[in-house]
Amino acid sequence: MKKHIVCFGDSNTHGYCADPADCADGGSRFNEDERWTCLLGKALGPDYLVLEEGLSGRTSVFTDPLHEAMDSLCCAYPVLMSHEPVDLLIIMLGTNDTKERFAANAAAIAVGMERLIQKCKTVPCWGGKEPNILVVCPPPLGEGFHDEVMGKGCVEKSVALPPYLEAVAARNGVHYLNAGEFCAFNPVDFTHLTRADHAKLAARLAELVPGLLS
Repeated sequence: MKKHIVCFGDSNTHGYCADPADCADGGSRFNEDERWTCLLGKALGPDYLVLEEGLSGRTSVFTDPLHEAMDSLCCAYPVLMSHEPVDLLIIMLGTNDTKERFAANAAAIAVGMERLIQKCKTVPCWGGKEPNILVVCPPPLGEGFHDEVMGKGCVEKSVALPPYLEAVAARNGVHYLNAGEFCAFNPVDFTHLTRADHAKLAARLAELVPGLLS
């Protein structure tokens, strides 16, 4: 059986494209030759199965009063069990957690991630092996970000998030990668990866992932 890698995240895992000119198909979603998840699968080769589980608006643990089923706790069990055995779970969340309506600072967002990590560890999807999780901290929101629905304070919280997530990953014995060190969000909505940055993320993960599965 191939190695199952579940990529669990929000719109940047789904592949939302904010600028149609940046997408080969001119649509609102990067295609299978552009999304980081698909590029990762191609780079890793035939012994790996990379599974996309991206949902626009998804949070770690926060229940959204405007949209149903956005918190990851509500779907972690069925998602992971549908792909068992899971060899590696990649979680890239945190951007939506900065929304003003959740009233959570960077430290609280990281605690939400910790709760999600602990939940995922309890799901019996690991094929008899120890849970294997990689937390990817998303890039910070760009300085030009403005979204009345997301609200105020999002940029500041996203900028402050990396050290908190890194500490949570270390405390829970999971792997960590800060995508903000080599990726940035686009200059259109300041919230989503560009086509080039999807490729950068895939390339970095392709270097890292095999060593996490040895």
